[in-house]
Amino acid sequence: MNKKKVAPKKNSKQAKIRKIFVLDTSVILYDSMSVKNFAEHDVAIPITVLEELDNFKKGNDSLNFEARAFIRYIDKLSGEFTLTQWIPINGANRGQFKVIMHEEAQVDAQLIFRDNKADHRILNAALAMQEEHANRPVILVSKDVNLRLKAKSLGLQAEDYETGKIKNLDALHTGSATISRVKPSVIDEIYVRGFAAADLISKEKLLANHYYILKNAQNSVLARYNAETDCIEKVNKQSAYGIKPRNAEQAFALDAVLNPEIKLVSIQGVAGTGKTLLALAAALEQKGNYRQIYLARPIVPLGNRDIGFLPGDAKSKINPYMEPLWDNLKLIQNQWKETDKEYQKITELVNQEKLIVSPLAYIRGRSLSNIIFIVDEAQNLTPLEVKTIITRAGEGSKIVFTGDVFQIDTPYLDSQSNGLSYLIDRLKDNPLYAHITLEKGERSALANLANQLL
Repeated sequence: MNKKKVAPKKNSKQAKIRKIFVLDTSVILYDSMSVKNFAEHDVAIPITVLEELDNFKKGNDSLNFEARAFIRYIDKLSGEFTLTQWIPINGANRGQFKVIMHEEAQVDAQLIFRDNKADHRILNAALAMQEEHANRPVILVSKDVNLRLKAKSLGLQAEDYETGKIKNLDALHTGSATISRVKPSVIDEIYVRGFAAADLISKEKLLANHYYILKNAQNSVLARYNAETDCIEKVNKQSAYGIKPRNAEQAFALDAVLNPEIKLVSIQGVAGTGKTLLALAAALEQKGNYRQIYLARPIVPLGNRDIGFLPGDAKSKINPYMEPLWDNLKLIQNQWKETDKEYQKITELVNQEKLIVSPLAYIRGRSLSNIIFIVDEAQNLTPLEVKTIITRAGEGSKIVFTGDVFQIDTPYLDSQSNGLSYLIDRLKDNPLYAHITLEKGERSALANLANQLL
């Protein structure tokens, strides 16, 4: 009689080896709760990271909030333990956490790179951890590309922090599409009735609030899919506070911002496509429906230098960063003469603080109920910052994010990891959300030339 073969049981050495991830400061400032996102693996923080976070704990910028949140979390997590011990991370199937106190390794990054800087001390801490745990994979995690390259040059494995990162940017939701060879009778029905059943357009599942150019050899119509009614509805080329759409995508963007049923909108496009102008014009068109209009953007100093080096008081320091927003407002206002009521109404809205232009950091703590909130340059926000803004929206509010995911101004974000890309990818097909990508520049022929060829 043949005995059934039984696979031998794996011993602890053959089982999956837990990794040790060493996080640098950039990861903490990107996501204060990042230590929770490494599954069953262990997480270590060099003592130099805590020293750097101490420099970030004061202030109202998002980096300061992330630093404070992490420090509070680690203080609570440590409890009765010392941070030099492995401490269990809260939650099921999570690993342990500790602070690396020693930064001496056989390979000395400070000696090799001839500089006693924080990055090199962090490298030394990771190298020391690698020597101490030779039987386990030790991986440095950093949003700093150059630091990752330095780590690899020293024989240390290094990775980007992947949480919130879009895997396939080429497949990022654009919010609109063209469908050709639509039956003339269907387009005629949309023109006459204002809508048509979705299955007359496509047998496949359509995404909520997706926009379409429906066309055939004779005719075409702009439309949006309404998931609540399962119908394709006609989109009219309407103007907003004197601003008229110059192409189909701009018509779609205005439709999304003007639609009261859509509470969250994102508009993506290169410079000159009219993102902020359209959002602001649509907000002004609806000024009677909201208590206030907020127009904000994150402050990203040129060369990533702190704005403290600029002369003047706080208002003088931030004014240069707010000028593009004021430029859009002036462009809308200057369509009329100073004696016209439309011109005077904008001045009145500003004077009465019904329309507020402000750095994004200054919005924290304010009520976001019954307002329309436009966040410009949203590609310079982290996914967590975008989430924080949306979760603070009160009853009757609408939020519009605008930006260009390929024009990142912060050192630790890229086109795949920024908050705007994350928002577009995660919220598509939600009936409360609409997105549109503006493809065609409308600022000037010269601006279009720069976007295309430079």
